[in-house]
Amino acid sequence: MKMSSLSWLVFILLLSQLSSASGGKILVFPLDGSHWVNMKVLIEELHAKGHQVTVVRASDSWYISEASPVYTSITIPYPGGFEDHFDVYLPQLLEIRLQSNPQSFWSRFWGQRQVDKLVLDLFFKFHKAVSELVIQMFEDKNLMESLHAAKYDVVLTDPGIGGGAMLARWLQIPLVNNVRWTIQGEAHFLLAPSPLAYIPFTATEFTDKMTFLQRVQNFLRYNAGMYVHSTITEPHYKPVVQRYFGPDVDYSTFFLDADIWLMRNDFIFEFPRPTMPNIVYMGGFQCKASKSLPDDLEKFVQSSGDHGVVIMTLGTLLGKLPQVVSEEIAAAFAQLPQKVIWRYMGQRPSNLGNNTLLVSWLPQNDLLGHPKTRVFVTHGGTNGVQEAIYHGIPVVGLPLFFDQPDNLSRVRAKGAAVIVDIATLNRQIFEEALMAVLYNSTYREKMQMLSRLHRDQPMKPLDQAVFWIEYVMRHKGAPHLRSQSHKMSWFVYNSLDVIAVLLIAVLLATFICVSILRFFWRIIFRREKVKHE
Repeated sequence: MKMSSLSWLVFILLLSQLSSASGGKILVFPLDGSHWVNMKVLIEELHAKGHQVTVVRASDSWYISEASPVYTSITIPYPGGFEDHFDVYLPQLLEIRLQSNPQSFWSRFWGQRQVDKLVLDLFFKFHKAVSELVIQMFEDKNLMESLHAAKYDVVLTDPGIGGGAMLARWLQIPLVNNVRWTIQGEAHFLLAPSPLAYIPFTATEFTDKMTFLQRVQNFLRYNAGMYVHSTITEPHYKPVVQRYFGPDVDYSTFFLDADIWLMRNDFIFEFPRPTMPNIVYMGGFQCKASKSLPDDLEKFVQSSGDHGVVIMTLGTLLGKLPQVVSEEIAAAFAQLPQKVIWRYMGQRPSNLGNNTLLVSWLPQNDLLGHPKTRVFVTHGGTNGVQEAIYHGIPVVGLPLFFDQPDNLSRVRAKGAAVIVDIATLNRQIFEEALMAVLYNSTYREKMQMLSRLHRDQPMKPLDQAVFWIEYVMRHKGAPHLRSQSHKMSWFVYNSLDVIAVLLIAVLLATFICVSILRFFWRIIFRREKVKHE
């Protein structure tokens, strides 16, 4: 029996209603910029699963569009200036890097101090803007009432900013973190046991096999780093928490009370370390099989013959370099028999070779998955590094800011990357790095081994991430996976009270034993003295 067109239409509508009825309601408080690229992947998958997604964004959002087919947006009319912050500071950071002399200790020392000062200033102002956005949101009574009335099942946030955790606490609904960095640094150091003897602190570029002097540096930099993180964030978020949640509320517990931490790395990339039950590793969740290239790009790639192609991009935050650096890179590329595709938006280098194609945008994932791609030149952003691992493409790294040196140092430690310091870069050094990775098969073999390890999983990372978000929604949280450790003082956590009591008990027992021995010794001594008299 054939179904009429009307019957088919009714059937499809019923299916769509069933899908929406079975889906949940998710409130997303994202971090703008490159972090949004990660969050959007999760949102698209959640939407495909039938969930209703609402995204909170500032009116001047850099990457987060107000209109989208996969989510509805709530726009807070606040000029936070995310893009402006980076546009002002990144060129200054790069200039300091280029002016420092790597051969001089004092030049490196003062250069690093200038970089640290600028970075701290950048993030201090950024968190100030976020805290003001949160205040404006909480002060909007109509908005907060509508959020309560919507009855969301979960808040999904990036804890690199503080608003999402506060929103989840205000609405009294479960919280899931899409995380690698928090407002207090790398997430593991906030959440999991982190023995500094074999866990390198952020920006040290150490491995899990540290010398004694490296362990000393690691210890000092950890304590200094955690203090600095608190000075950047606490002045902004702590008053907000005290204002809306009470004077005795510790704002750090808002983040630690998250039900699930979706960690944007894994142990293919990370060094082995202790972890926690509510940490879910989803490294490379944004990676996917490559698609066909646009015809003009495919034609250029195929023209490389057996030599293949080199891809270069410095990510979303930096589209151009100082001209002197660009000229040196272009000169090195011109010496290669390979074709080069370079995402670059600055002035065209005067010595650009015929083998090099400049583009304002490139399909990074599709190019990395192309069989003719030989090397990936990257600044070391987490997304690019994970896509290189997924597709098994060795790396020449040009780390510039933030976590990039650490990311690349991990790949280098696994034998799949060569790193070039941009402060010392010239055409000879850059060409030597390229030639090493192009013609020493070890780099490609190591990266392909990492790729095989990454792909050999029982569940795709993206599917795992979505499963745990839905798990939290189904069970209205996951408190059984949260450790009690973060609710303890450092004194109790390290059992110093127990050690003190046991030490007192030992000392007391020793004192009693000594007193008893002295008592008997005196009795015996007196008897002996009486006998002699």
